[in-house]
Amino acid sequence: MPTTPEGWRVTVRPTATTLSPHRDVVVAYDLEGRPQTWFEGGTTYKRTLASDVVARRTVGGVRRRWTLSPAEAEARFARAAEVAADAAAAHAAGGLRDASDGVAGDAAPLAARLRDAVRWTPDALRGEADRFAAAYAPIAILPPDAYGAVVVQATFGCAWNRCTYCTFYQDRPFQVRSRAALEAHVAAVRALFGRALAGRRSVFLADGNALVLSQDRLLEVLDVVHGAFPGRDVTGFVDVFGGERTPVAAWRTLRARGVRRVAVGLETGHDPLLAYLNKPGGADAAAAFVGDLKRAGLEVAAILMVGVGGHRFAEGHLRDTEALLARLPLGAEDVVYLSPFVRHGDSRYAALAERDGLRDLDDAALAAQEAALRAAARRAAPAARVARYAIDEVAY
Repeated sequence: MPTTPEGWRVTVRPTATTLSPHRDVVVAYDLEGRPQTWFEGGTTYKRTLASDVVARRTVGGVRRRWTLSPAEAEARFARAAEVAADAAAAHAAGGLRDASDGVAGDAAPLAARLRDAVRWTPDALRGEADRFAAAYAPIAILPPDAYGAVVVQATFGCAWNRCTYCTFYQDRPFQVRSRAALEAHVAAVRALFGRALAGRRSVFLADGNALVLSQDRLLEVLDVVHGAFPGRDVTGFVDVFGGERTPVAAWRTLRARGVRRVAVGLETGHDPLLAYLNKPGGADAAAAFVGDLKRAGLEVAAILMVGVGGHRFAEGHLRDTEALLARLPLGAEDVVYLSPFVRHGDSRYAALAERDGLRDLDDAALAAQEAALRAAARRAAPAARVARYAIDEVAY
């Protein structure tokens, strides 16, 4: 590692510090000095709040993702501390170029950030797992636009929890935190993030469908959230069959109280497939509900599954989901998420598929269905964003 100033680039932001001794190595640290992401040797690494490390690399056009072993994670932590220590030495030798504005950074704040980064040894970072466990129950799933949010677990589990394909909350009965428990939770979350809260611009209400709570309970939750995390918009999951019971006026009230975006698990526009998934609702209810949300001034993240139902349902799923997309009043502020279906072996769906001889789509058919749904979404809502949502890539 070079220790002379000329080899370095440092980007100092209000929410993070990035150190790069040369173009093939880049490490980003939060405002507490903890490493967030690394890029080295063509692989990107991300540290979760619990100090697991997830790696991602594209080989031959195929994106691979895996979780490092504890020993491998410790090696990444040691590498991040080494980069920070060498940057501190380079800084002491004459300052570092700040790539954010092209001039030397303010020496005192930069020196403090480097000192903070150096103190996060592998032992200290391993200890974050205990602090995470004190603040959170396991976070099973988030929409992609919430990966960088402050997750607040206002509820546990899912109020329905009977969809055949979902295994996220099988061991977690639906519960709602009391106000006192919620206040203790957000205090622990604030302590866990520390100064790094500055990098979290929104709040996501977890778990599976916290937005099904009564209006009074939700307003109480929002009071606590805005008191702990002021100035941040709020997002959350809701299902059609839970959210459609809330009148438009109530959604408008929630919008006025800071709820900005609602992620809706539509899954499919094909009613027979939705019934096979044991998810209440249907295409007509979905179109009406999304219309209500838009009339209330909310942004919508519409989630659709790719490949669910296998070959048996493929034709109807594609046809009716394209028709549903054409009925949704989505605009530039909205997003359509296409989520490749993952068959969990311990799910009821897997047992039913085995019983019924339902075959999953192969890679080529899966890619074709995703491309067709992407094209349909772009035709139906040309201003909306269309993005992939890989549920197995959640790393909070």
